[in-house]
Amino acid sequence: MAELSHIDGHGRARMVDVGDKPVTARRALARGQLVCARETLAVVQRGEAPKGSVIATAELAGIMAAKRTAELIPLCHPLPLSQVDLAIGIDEALPGFTVEAAVRTEGRTGVEMEALTAVSVACLTLFDMLKAVDKTMTIGGVCVIEKEGGRYGNWSKG
Repeated sequence: MAELSHIDGHGRARMVDVGDKPVTARRALARGQLVCARETLAVVQRGEAPKGSVIATAELAGIMAAKRTAELIPLCHPLPLSQVDLAIGIDEALPGFTVEAAVRTEGRTGVEMEALTAVSVACLTLFDMLKAVDKTMTIGGVCVIEKEGGRYGNWSKG
């Protein structure tokens, strides 16, 4: 197992010094899902959700969350994001919603946490906006599926 970079020699949490790392283009793509009842999906498709435009609101919430990741996750570096692209799709097979966030920056550290935060908050927003309609919803499958740039290069979950 690799050495834990956020723990010092005395077992205390520390922020990793990335000052000597080169600035490179970084990108991460994360995905997650919210599974709901078929009728809940139909309510959204008909535009009858009690709290309004569910998908547009959740997409905006995810983008806003990506920009605030360093405030939410201890020891996470604040990054100047050049792009956050978040898309929510209806998936009849689940039934539910798939959420994908692609995040880009030019920096010394990656944007995986920003992409994961965007997906997670978008899923939570969907849940919040639909909880009056469906008490059985579940959020799951939140993961990084691609990463580009940095010391270890490109990676894909496959």
